[in-house]
Amino acid sequence: MELYHQFDNGLKLVANKIEGLMSVSVGVLVKTGSANESEQENGISHFIEHTVFKGTKNRSAFDISDGIDKIGAQINAFTSKELTCFYTKSTSDHLEESMDVLSDILFNATFDEEELKKEKGVIIEEINMSEDTPEDICLDLLAESYYGKEGLGRTILGSAENVKRFTVKDVRKYMDKYYTADNIVISVAGNIDPDKTLEAVKRYFADKFTAKKSAPQVPFTGNRKGNLFRVKDIEQAHVAFSLPSVSMVDDRADAIGIANLVLGGGMSSRLFQKIREELGLCYTVYSYPSQYKDSGVIEIYGGVNSSSRDLSATAIIEEINKFKKSGITSAEFNRGKEQLKSSLVFGRENTATQMLLYGKYLLFLNKQFDFNKKIKEIENITEKDVADVIKEFFDTDLMASATVGTENSPLKI
Repeated sequence: MELYHQFDNGLKLVANKIEGLMSVSVGVLVKTGSANESEQENGISHFIEHTVFKGTKNRSAFDISDGIDKIGAQINAFTSKELTCFYTKSTSDHLEESMDVLSDILFNATFDEEELKKEKGVIIEEINMSEDTPEDICLDLLAESYYGKEGLGRTILGSAENVKRFTVKDVRKYMDKYYTADNIVISVAGNIDPDKTLEAVKRYFADKFTAKKSAPQVPFTGNRKGNLFRVKDIEQAHVAFSLPSVSMVDDRADAIGIANLVLGGGMSSRLFQKIREELGLCYTVYSYPSQYKDSGVIEIYGGVNSSSRDLSATAIIEEINKFKKSGITSAEFNRGKEQLKSSLVFGRENTATQMLLYGKYLLFLNKQFDFNKKIKEIENITEKDVADVIKEFFDTDLMASATVGTENSPLKI
């Protein structure tokens, strides 16, 4: 059973009652992330995600953690290109206590100067950790190669220089723009009473907003077809490619999903079998679709031997070209379709997965997610549908690339 409700100030609620479970997940989904930031703001969405936990008018940072631990619950948050999410997972009998804490950090965070100073050190260490992870560097560089240095091309963490100079004024100015009633969805999934959930969301969230309208958000599109590289003294070479794809609102998104699973979505995929099993050029190789509200890409990544960087890149490109030319077999199509369906079914058993699925669907598509309808849509996809998207989108002439490793040159492709 699902409950959808839009309050008078624009705040939306989706509550998904799942019988047979004893837990519940609550998420506050804010439609903003690194793609919404200016060059000077880059990293501030992630900075806010951290610093709301450093104390409120009612709770210290310890009180926030201790209050959640006392009820055996979990609390966390994450930032992506277009979304910031704060969420809890608890037993069903502690739903309101969880909402109370989430409400408090959303509306009453104090952003104490001393606490901000300490957390800046934490975030800079997170940036340093990312700098020690070549895969992260490569995929961030790939986003820049495809989108440029703005919008979806910006990194989520931002730069250490930006983080060091963020002020309370910067935080509040950014939150005033995007932390508004019409730009937020409250998503609840688990063993709940829908009527009591509606009343609790009204009390803890809907009635507390002062700002109702968010700042305008521009579309993030474009393909720059860049070929970027970064020199780093590491053992492996890391190579990645982006191909144009569809946005999350496009009816062809599921057909793209099936095509991707066949190309690089698992151990039986074309890329894994060719690049790793047959040629022995890598340990890791995979592909995945990234679908945003106005844009989309298919990303391919491989961690390969440094001495065979260009050979590996050529082999990956040849496999994509072969994929575009020959299409997929009936067996591959059926396998991909079953994988896509099963991922949805498996997610039904996890309240956090359902919270995020239903919440993002409402936040970005302004639609109610219908599980049975989605399964039928996947079942109705034909081999021709998948063949059509392969011919249209798996085109290496439109590809952007990135590489990280010891070679002081871009990929030779």
